[in-house]
Amino acid sequence: MLGLDGSLVFLVRFWNNCFVTNVFLSQYKYEKCVVNISPDDDYLSLSSSHFEGLITTIVGYILLAMTLVLCHGLAALVRFQRSRRLLGVCYIVVKVSLLVVVDIGVFPLICGWWLDICSLEMFGASLKDRELSFKSAPGTTMFLHWLVGMVYVFYFASFILLLREVLRPGVLWFLRNLNDPDFNPVQEMIHLPIYRHQRRFILSVVVFGSIVLLMLWLPIRLIKLLLPNFLPYNVMLYSDAPVSELSLELLLLQVVLPALLEQGHTRQWLKGLVRAWTVSAGYLLDLHSYLLGEQEDSNANQPVNNNNNNNPAPAHHNNNNRAPVVGEGLHAAHQAILQQGGPVGFQPYHRPLRFPLRIVLLIALMCITLLVASLVCLTLPVFTGRWLMSFWTGNSKIHELYTAACGLYVCWLSIRGVTVLLAWMPQGRTVILHKVQEWALMILKTLVVAVLVAGVIPLLLGLLFELVIVAPLRVPLDQTPLFYPWQDWALGVLHAKIIAAIALMGPQWWLKTVIEQVYANGIRNIDLQFIICKLAAPVITVLLLSLCVPYVIAAGVVPAVGVTPEMELLMQRRIYPFLLMVVSLIGILSFQIRQFKRLYEHIKNDKYLVGQRLVNYERKAGRPSSVPLSNPLPE
Repeated sequence: MLGLDGSLVFLVRFWNNCFVTNVFLSQYKYEKCVVNISPDDDYLSLSSSHFEGLITTIVGYILLAMTLVLCHGLAALVRFQRSRRLLGVCYIVVKVSLLVVVDIGVFPLICGWWLDICSLEMFGASLKDRELSFKSAPGTTMFLHWLVGMVYVFYFASFILLLREVLRPGVLWFLRNLNDPDFNPVQEMIHLPIYRHQRRFILSVVVFGSIVLLMLWLPIRLIKLLLPNFLPYNVMLYSDAPVSELSLELLLLQVVLPALLEQGHTRQWLKGLVRAWTVSAGYLLDLHSYLLGEQEDSNANQPVNNNNNNNPAPAHHNNNNRAPVVGEGLHAAHQAILQQGGPVGFQPYHRPLRFPLRIVLLIALMCITLLVASLVCLTLPVFTGRWLMSFWTGNSKIHELYTAACGLYVCWLSIRGVTVLLAWMPQGRTVILHKVQEWALMILKTLVVAVLVAGVIPLLLGLLFELVIVAPLRVPLDQTPLFYPWQDWALGVLHAKIIAAIALMGPQWWLKTVIEQVYANGIRNIDLQFIICKLAAPVITVLLLSLCVPYVIAAGVVPAVGVTPEMELLMQRRIYPFLLMVVSLIGILSFQIRQFKRLYEHIKNDKYLVGQRLVNYERKAGRPSSVPLSNPLPE
């Protein structure tokens, strides 16, 4: 059993009941094994007890911190100043390390497990299934839950950043601003006491857990009550490919969601919806000044109520940091503590009557809106995708990642089409027909580019990766490898994305230049000839040569030589990694040769180059100098 946590357990079972050998090589986990040998059965039962590395690490940090605090107190008591300072620095290091482990390791893990527990009914699973999966592969299970928790925290933080662009500065005073240039998490870990970090951690767990209950568990219960046949989602694949679910999940996280968020003004649409909801809720509850500030009202209506005690001048705020007025409250005090000064970025607002009751109503309205939005997001894309997939698949069950992705794109295209038509309608029928022709031509070009760049290239790249890496490592020589084009394409998309990112971060070469040019042109100014000639054709040619040349050598040249069938089979199965190794060695040697040439030229120029001439330099022994001594160089 080889898990992602680094553990390697070899269990050797002999034909007769003789002995068992267990080898453990682990970094974070230690197992104590008990072997029970039954005389009536040839099988061995092994029970193990796990001491998880994360819990052990946290407990060790806590004990070490307590020991350092105790030693620091003793050093201060006996007035050992140097020892006291050294122990204080060690305590700060241990404290920061513990907080980093808790924030980056424990908190996403808690979020991932809570998400999984609240979504069990959505997938038709139970806690018993999760327990069995954890017992079979604890490291992999913990890593996947941590990854899901990190994705959840990332998208939540992205949504908070979007809210800060819409809301008045100071509304979200209780949440840290990650875009603040003065925000330094390490400095906060050093200066703030432990109880402040504990309070913040507990508050974060409560907030994130409540949002999961509100947007996942409660909508699932309502869906099961209103639509009994809609759930559970079908996430079981019936193919034998071991990377099916993993490739689909990575495809969803790395392709579908980023594409929806980055293209088609999706972020602007979401920001517009948030702003519309904020304006509506503000005018409904008379909290427009609290949510959006007084600037919009002052632009329309210049006279502002100056008699309000909550609207002092900015200098008045700075002069009253020690005792903020009632309208400022905890947010001004919080900013004053953290910033060691005035509440930076805080704008005054009008405080209406029964302000606490209005805030409670605002929170209730926000919870109802989030619940309805979650219901729509959990049902509409999947329902649309199932309905579209049923036209060519019938009643057969399909993985919900396919249906959800299809439904998301169809909904996005529908909304995009409606918004474009609404923008074109005031321009008249002739302009609309001309725009439709332009868009039809643009969509046709985009489809051709998508087939080549997003279809053929990833398929060839995934198939090459399968032949070079996966098949030699996974399939023995006495078995026939099975290839799944869809899975190869999914993995090829991820590899193509990684290669493109590396090319953009690397030096200036042709692939980086072409990708930047295509990205700068965009979809509206797409140049089909440039993409085919400069990007698609060279890449496809290289991939086809990499796939066809080894096959021709193994299946055409080697049998003509007259080798044995075993050698022929070995050549067919191992020629791809062999040629990869040869090409890699040639590339490394050529790179080293170029580096040695550059080093030689650099040494030669430093020693003999004066101005633009080489002096006192002889290529061969006994050859006269290239520059006579009687002709000195001008200064």
